Amino acid sequence: MNLVPVNYYAQVNQPMYVQQTRRPTVQQVLQTLRSEHNNLYSQMERAGVSRQLSEALFFFVVNYTINQANQNQSASQIYRLFQRETPWVNLLIESLNLPLNTIDRVLTRVIEITLNEMKRGQPSPGPGPRPEPIPGQQPGIGWSEWENLGGVLTSAPTVSSWQANRLDVFARGTDNTLYHKWWDGRSWSDWESLGGVLTSPPGAVSWGPNRIDVFVRGTDNALYHKWWDGSRWNDWENLGGVLTSGPAASSRRSNQLDVFVRGNNNRLYQKTWDGSRWIDWVDLGGNLNSEPAAVSWGPNRIDVFARGQNNDLIHKWWDGRNWSDWESLGGTLTSAPTVSSTRANRLEVFVRGTGNRLYRRTWNGSRWSDWENLGGNLTSAPAAVSWGPNRTDVFARGQNNNLYHIWQGR
Repeated sequence: MNLVPVNYYAQVNQPMYVQQTRRPTVQQVLQTLRSEHNNLYSQMERAGVSRQLSEALFFFVVNYTINQANQNQSASQIYRLFQRETPWVNLLIESLNLPLNTIDRVLTRVIEITLNEMKRGQPSPGPGPRPEPIPGQQPGIGWSEWENLGGVLTSAPTVSSWQANRLDVFARGTDNTLYHKWWDGRSWSDWESLGGVLTSPPGAVSWGPNRIDVFVRGTDNALYHKWWDGSRWNDWENLGGVLTSGPAASSRRSNQLDVFVRGNNNRLYQKTWDGSRWIDWVDLGGNLNSEPAAVSWGPNRIDVFARGQNNDLIHKWWDGRNWSDWESLGGTLTSAPTVSSTRANRLEVFVRGTGNRLYRRTWNGSRWSDWENLGGNLTSAPAAVSWGPNRTDVFARGQNNNLYHIWQGR
């Protein structure tokens, strides 16, 4: 018995043509689901739904969302209308004795992702309302204007992303606790307090969907760790060490973490979670004049940056077997750096330079670019993350201690 309508295969296997409009095709969204949200297929498989049937159901809800739904409605509203207008879907699920609650939840999530992909193709390229510019400071070519996200920060921010069009920003507040603000693909949340007593800027990273790990220096100068496991924030854990800076974190693969700090001799130290336990601190040398910054663009690659004693940008990397020596990339930094990676063997380093402006230097896979002035009026080190191959988001504290945001790409 063929449970999938005959014309499904004809439609889903059509070649993808470049459209003149910015609205994504059904195939483009389906490819995004396959490449960036494979966990949805896994959830369906655990519920007893075959990959073939999942592909069919995903096709129909994506097609309905793009071509028939009202984009101003929520994913839940669109899904209810989809069920009403295609009653055979529920009848099919019931006839196969499949768990309706799980399928409802996954298909609603598919609609959310589709809506996000559609919004990414609209003229406004980034989150939030019309940005509030910083007077007299114009961003670089291809970048948004600066957007004021409020708050009263007493440290530089940090940012992580656990899926496309998702941002989680952390900073120290006026009571020295950790604060969190997030972009869910449609709007910014309010600030929430996650407790703790911080004596440094935080560092954050995500190693998988719905997972965030945050690190800070505590009142005893030790490293502390707090994480979101998909349903709740866990309590703080003390990981020891003697930190003379805030921490930085990167992840080479699922359930692996590398945390970097400056020690009491200004040297770089590394502590690693290998998936089952924390490994002791490793001394990586150097003579740091700021917090480090770290990123991984592959399972055997880590790049670490810091400000050197000459206020230049210094760089060290792990190639899967060995750590390189430190190299100087020049510049005149007035803050710690931050780094993001849009794809394999691509790096974007951001710093606060002279005049409190944001500067960027990029690695294109074979050489470093010159420094680029992106403007702004920063009172902290910047924070950066990429959630897609053409997207970078940068955050910093402004003159009024608010959180400011600038982005490039979609």
